Amino acid sequence: MKCCLTLCGNDIFEQSESRVEVKTVLPSRFDGKNFLVSWNRNGEAIFHLPCWQRLLKSKPTTNYKKLGAKRSRLNSSELVTKQEKSLIREAKKTAEFFDSAEQIKKEASRVAGWLLSAKHCVVFTGAGISTAAGIGDYRGKSGKWTEMDHEQVSDKIEQIFDMQGPSPSERCHPEKETHKAGDEDQEDRGDEGVDYEELRPTFTHEALCRLVDLDLVKHVVSQNGDGLHGLSGISKEHLSELHGNVFIEKCEKCHHRYERTFYVMDDAGSQYFEDIEDYGKSEVKKPRHAKRCDTCGLSHRTGRKCEQKGCKGFLKDTIINFGDNLEEEILNQAFEHAQRCDLMICLGSTLTVTPANELVEVIQKTGRLVICNRQKTDYDDDCLPKFDGIPEAAGCRVYGDCDTFIREILKNLIGDERLKSWEGDRPQRIVSYEKNRCQKHSE
Repeated sequence: MKCCLTLCGNDIFEQSESRVEVKTVLPSRFDGKNFLVSWNRNGEAIFHLPCWQRLLKSKPTTNYKKLGAKRSRLNSSELVTKQEKSLIREAKKTAEFFDSAEQIKKEASRVAGWLLSAKHCVVFTGAGISTAAGIGDYRGKSGKWTEMDHEQVSDKIEQIFDMQGPSPSERCHPEKETHKAGDEDQEDRGDEGVDYEELRPTFTHEALCRLVDLDLVKHVVSQNGDGLHGLSGISKEHLSELHGNVFIEKCEKCHHRYERTFYVMDDAGSQYFEDIEDYGKSEVKKPRHAKRCDTCGLSHRTGRKCEQKGCKGFLKDTIINFGDNLEEEILNQAFEHAQRCDLMICLGSTLTVTPANELVEVIQKTGRLVICNRQKTDYDDDCLPKFDGIPEAAGCRVYGDCDTFIREILKNLIGDERLKSWEGDRPQRIVSYEKNRCQKHSE
């Protein structure tokens, strides 16, 4: 891969160099002329970390005649058109950072040592650990919320390019892709387009299960509702799923819980109430069992009833939607482990959702915080030494893919040969996963 800064253009060596990947919103009239960045037609670009940092310091100008003479060398005072500066600002919001392979190995070695000495390690996981399984994240450069943000600013970008000086091109990009019929529907489906029954644990899911089995990780707290932690083999006692699980439903009346092999949610009921709220009507027929939730406005009922003797209460899903309160018992369990924690490892989360992110704030004062994620978080500084002169209180901040980081940690703990042998056993684990997911529900 090559750096997209036009004044660099050199190869990026993943082994020894850190990089940044971004995505911006390109106008319909665009050919890249007089631009510092060789933007891909989908708005993506990749840079050496120093090149990206220098690009952010570039100064906007409306005097296009100065650009050619001023760009003879790369420096922090480099000029950039106001139009491209607007693209860079949008790209900054999506920036994903990747440490070099050498840096990741170094940090993984440190964390492996901490795991061996920790008395109560807790792992906190977010959407980033499930992207390799086929679920999109939220704040990545192609995340669900990022795409929604880009849709909102696209008109603004068009206006900037039409109004500020000469447009880079008076014609539409010849290779610009057009939407095909049905594309918008497919994109808008988001997580609803995921077949959860077909998802299988990633390397990170399996590795965390292994670390729990080795008694190096005492508890896993997750924001994910995909059920992959449980499928990987982590028991209920070692797992707090703060935002629910699409394979678990519970009785409204007696609160008995059922763990299913099939996706339990009734999306039709929720879609009906969502349409009524947004448009005043719906083409979806309201299911007879559907009931509007007072807190989130959707329907949690699944259409099944409790199987406990004499109950017959309606079953509802356990997913926490916007506005819903977290289940008190599960949240309390997570906080109890966080308070005992002397090493917390956060994987694949931007740590922006409350009250889940508050768990990071209650770990022991002398505890270490480790964060591995592609995006920056508000807790990155907490990974630094907490007290002057006490380096052992320092944590670790790694930018990159969770699978890569966890693989290096596991390699340090069990050795390269045992790791290869364990990875070779994945086909047998897949057979087990299939048994727990292949039983399709029949009405």
